Amino acid sequence: MFRLQSSKVLAVDLTGDAVKAKNGSMVAYDGQMAFKKLTGGGEGLRGMVTRRLTGEQMTLMEVKGHGTCFFADRASEINLVTLNGERLYVESSNLLATDGGLRTGTTFTGLRGASQGNGLFTTTIEGHGQAAIMSDGPAVLLRVGPQYPLTVDPGAYVAHQGDLRQSFQSGVTFRTFMGEGGGEAFQIRFEGDGVVYVQPSERNTIAGDV
Repeated sequence: MFRLQSSKVLAVDLTGDAVKAKNGSMVAYDGQMAFKKLTGGGEGLRGMVTRRLTGEQMTLMEVKGHGTCFFADRASEINLVTLNGERLYVESSNLLATDGGLRTGTTFTGLRGASQGNGLFTTTIEGHGQAAIMSDGPAVLLRVGPQYPLTVDPGAYVAHQGDLRQSFQSGVTFRTFMGEGGGEAFQIRFEGDGVVYVQPSERNTIAGDV
């Protein structure tokens, strides 16, 4: 079971089952735990090849045992997502942990996957269970509806789920107008029905400053 020990520390209670977590994110545990580095983001040899080809990097470890394990990464804020058969799309650097039974993969998503220079792909998580995603500052959950499309800075994007379509648009932004932009700026436009997680901080993107 996933629970927040604080907004920046994830506690996972294990009773012989396993959890997949970002390599090196364990900060403490009680009980008996075994740790194993996973290949290809937990997807085996095929996943390793796929991620190497796409440039979508993710290094996970498996933690299995009895007791409670605590995870954190660079004092990032942690957000819990419960999946009931849905698919979650998340930037690989924002993924902290998933239930051992959840499946991870890599999918083509266009420019958004390139926000960290990682090509045109991003990480997917699907199945039944919980995932913990990280954000630089408290994440904001924004809903997209049929009449309410959403435009997001790719540097602030963390994750999304639901029946969403995305497109990419360029244009002059405030920073570009003030002469602070580093190139052509792009935004991500979401339409459909779902939710988007954004962080109140911007990572550097190869799409230019937004």
